[in-house]
Amino acid sequence: MKKIYYKIAILFTVFFVSCTDTEMVTTNELTTPVTSIPADACRGELLIKFKPEVADLLDQAQTRSERGVMTRSSIPTVDEVLDVAGAYHFERIFPVDVRHEERTRKRGLHLWYLVRFDKDADLQKIAQDLSNVGEIAAIEYNRTIKRAYNTQKRPFMLDEQTKRAIAMCTSESAERPFNDPGLALQWSYINNGTVKEAKEGTVTVGADVNCKEAWKKCTGDPSIIVAVLDEGVMYTHKDLAQNMWKNPGENDVTSPVDNDGNGYAGDVHGYNFVSGNGYISWSEATDTGHGTHVAGTIAAVNNNGIGVSGIAGGDGTDNSGVKIMSCQLFSGDKGVTLFAEAQAIKYAADNGAVILQCSWGYNSGRSNAMNYTPGPTTDEEWASTTPLEKEALDYFVNNAGSPNGVIEGGIVVFAAGNEFAPMSSYPGAYKDYISVAATAADETPACYSNYSTGVDISAPGGDSWYHCTEYGSILSTLPGRGTATPDENGSTSTDFGDNYGYYEGTSMACPHVSGVAALGLSYAVKLGKHFRAEDFRKLLLKSTQPITYSDESKLYYENWSVNGTNHPTRLQLSDYVGQVGGMIDAALLLNNIEGSGVDMKVPNIYLGTGKTTTINLATYFKPGNADFTCQVADETVATVTEIAPGKYTVKGLKSGLTKAVATAKLNGGSATTQEFYITVRTNAGGNGWL
Repeated sequence: MKKIYYKIAILFTVFFVSCTDTEMVTTNELTTPVTSIPADACRGELLIKFKPEVADLLDQAQTRSERGVMTRSSIPTVDEVLDVAGAYHFERIFPVDVRHEERTRKRGLHLWYLVRFDKDADLQKIAQDLSNVGEIAAIEYNRTIKRAYNTQKRPFMLDEQTKRAIAMCTSESAERPFNDPGLALQWSYINNGTVKEAKEGTVTVGADVNCKEAWKKCTGDPSIIVAVLDEGVMYTHKDLAQNMWKNPGENDVTSPVDNDGNGYAGDVHGYNFVSGNGYISWSEATDTGHGTHVAGTIAAVNNNGIGVSGIAGGDGTDNSGVKIMSCQLFSGDKGVTLFAEAQAIKYAADNGAVILQCSWGYNSGRSNAMNYTPGPTTDEEWASTTPLEKEALDYFVNNAGSPNGVIEGGIVVFAAGNEFAPMSSYPGAYKDYISVAATAADETPACYSNYSTGVDISAPGGDSWYHCTEYGSILSTLPGRGTATPDENGSTSTDFGDNYGYYEGTSMACPHVSGVAALGLSYAVKLGKHFRAEDFRKLLLKSTQPITYSDESKLYYENWSVNGTNHPTRLQLSDYVGQVGGMIDAALLLNNIEGSGVDMKVPNIYLGTGKTTTINLATYFKPGNADFTCQVADETVATVTEIAPGKYTVKGLKSGLTKAVATAKLNGGSATTQEFYITVRTNAGGNGWL
């Protein structure tokens, strides 16, 4: 049987292993992988989706559970099998979050459960027996996602001479609009035709994502949240801390109490889905710094006089960049199971993220079987073999964002993969997501990058084998050497320094697209624009420059740092023409946003008596508006109180309906008004409906 491998999209063959048998057995109108056990299946564990008809029974069992964990389902036919298996743990996969339970049920995610039983039980037989139960709709083995690369492999770090040289580049200039010294080496943002030590003829002016022009219009907005599903992001890094997402309902990563009721305790800057707590880590001996590197490309703090720049990292003033939410999937040698991966995806949507940054995936289905184990080759194959993963991603696409915000739905961005293959890896190849190929500093395809089927767009990912220098890779933030993770008391040691270094791969191309998407949504906020996710995804893919090649081929030198340039390999560029999408262009996206989307409107508000909610009127008016007022027609029904310029608290007083008028007055100019309605009901909760 062939195995399918999960891999992280870094050039030095970094990948997560995830095996599944592609043969299926159809039983009781149920397709389940029960013919053989994947090598990495968790013994004594299965993922089960029930049919809607038994939802009430499952809910009743849930009410009798302790913190959502049970031992039985309350469905006799299911429990008979669980009794034989020695089941001791029965848990709904997606914890109840009262804010979003309605939409969770609408998507059917409340029907997915994890069951744990005797590890010595016959896993295949238990799966087969459960597949014969009429109340069950789907079964999956709970596979463990592992990394199968040399964890001693480290990124290329800046040498002291280079650090001293770029330390001199702290002043802003016409070429570099920010004073971050490392921006001089971030050719993927602003390419002036020079890459340190690069082989002659391998660098082209303008082979970048065009940040220089885009930054003239926008540098980011804190209302845009990007979820990084990866290793833990070093949230204390001095070039990231200001742009880390902060959960307003939590303040202690070690807290065992879920203070905000979202189903996850201690999730201050995100959640560690490996260990199952809010204690995000990045300093295990075998951590690579991958998550921190990705985060820096998206949102390293700009114009702070240190380190590097981020595509949507703001302008250096407080709270001006987009926010990074860390959803940790890997820690040291450990990786999550599909159970926790699906939780992470839904968590991101339910807690405000609108972009899902995923520099990982299965091997390409057309990768060379001599070197890799090919993954899925069609949308149907991937969706049928990983239904839980597919449903979680669908939830993000359809339920992230808000109909009253800048985007309704979410944008999912994946790395295309590094197997030199003529097909993107999955899940990125799926039609509703964005798959990113990697380019070198002259816009030629990176020698390792997947291309052709399923690839949507390109971005710089680096190609040191072509440039014959590590400086042809991507520079970004990295965790410091030493113990950088806060201890159980919340303190950090002082024997580490915040570091920066180079990685390459479609893993590095991917956050360029996520960063540009975040910058685009930030600009939409500034303009008071609203988009449906699918419309914004199409606009993003349209905001590219065509990639053309002046030569028929390029030479690269595998492991050049060891082997030198004695044994070149020729890459036929003609094979890539029209097969890698266009090069993402940040400035073009911002220009396209100006003529797209719809103007934001102040939404109607629904809340209960005695309940409050907040509304920021600046979100719903054209830029340039400075002075806001808000008046309620019937103040016996509801009141509005200004708590900051343009920001109001709305409080329900008694059941009823009242009109409200919001007015925005331009500086020294005319006024613009919008009407909206406030509905108050006795039994309504928060700002929701009845």
